[in-house]
Amino acid sequence: MSKKIKLIWDFRGAAAAKTAEHHEIHLKEFIIAENYPLQITGFEILSDMYAIAYLVVEEKDMVTFRDILKPHRGTYFE
Repeated sequence: MSKKIKLIWDFRGAAAAKTAEHHEIHLKEFIIAENYPLQITGFEILSDMYAIAYLVVEEKDMVTFRDILKPHRGTYFE
């Protein structure tokens, strides 16, 4: 079983939740357009001024997705 990486985009400010939610729509559109087999995306509201959007990719594909999508950070996905 290969490892998975969670690519994360951070959003701050009063519009953070709506921005993260909207960003997830674009991430979904991207993985459908790329016909990527893993289709794990999401957004999380961590406080009223901080939210994230994320996309999960296989470790072997991380560099490609990182270079194209420019996430702010990443972590291993369990």
